[in-house]
Amino acid sequence: MRGDERQHRILALVRQSGQVEVTALASDFKVAPETIRRDLSELERRGLVRRTHGGAYPVESAGFETDLARRETHQVESKRRIAAAAVKLLGEAETVFVDEGYTQQLLAALLPTDRPLTVVTASLPTAAAIAQSSETTVLLLGGRVRGRTLATVGSWATQMLSSFVIDLAIMGANGISRDFGLTTPDPVVADVKAQAVRSARRRVLVGIHTKFGVSSFCRFAEIGDFETVVTDTGLPAAEAHRYSLLGPSVIRV
Repeated sequence: MRGDERQHRILALVRQSGQVEVTALASDFKVAPETIRRDLSELERRGLVRRTHGGAYPVESAGFETDLARRETHQVESKRRIAAAAVKLLGEAETVFVDEGYTQQLLAALLPTDRPLTVVTASLPTAAAIAQSSETTVLLLGGRVRGRTLATVGSWATQMLSSFVIDLAIMGANGISRDFGLTTPDPVVADVKAQAVRSARRRVLVGIHTKFGVSSFCRFAEIGDFETVVTDTGLPAAEAHRYSLLGPSVIRV
């Protein structure tokens, strides 16, 4: 098997399973572990995977994006800690934009129910999860529903957002990079996210450590647009400090 063909198959496997290990790939392809490491290094150079100790995981790109079902099983405990820490940053906000994504869905379930709160979201699961609270008003953005994430996109969503002044936006991203800012694979998703950033007085970014150092196709904001970044301790303290030099405080939980 040629190297490029093997790399194509490795990429398909890592996208299908969410992660791969060098030893298992070497056994499957009947090649030396060093060969697999070179393959993964080439895929990483092309921005398609990120290397880990002993393996790799996929990078979301214009041609690949994980679905909600995958996100609901990946590093869930870290996402729960991030969501709990981010809710504490709500302050006196009366209007909150909650971005699409599983971490944000977990966060929405933790929002206070003992005071009036208006939540704006493009996420159908998030809206459904919190709509029953008598103290919470949920505004679901209109538009086309993306089957992969069950979130609305398009001009209806961005126009609706542009008419609001929101106290706090709690945002996510597929890629978080000091060089390229915050990115996502789909231009229409980027449009909604960018408008949410513009419409908010305050902005908090949440994301697990594997999103850092990664860039996807469409940039929608810069690191310095956010007052706080909340992630997990998988992001090294030294790297968190480098992000904090761009403006936000970085919380690792």
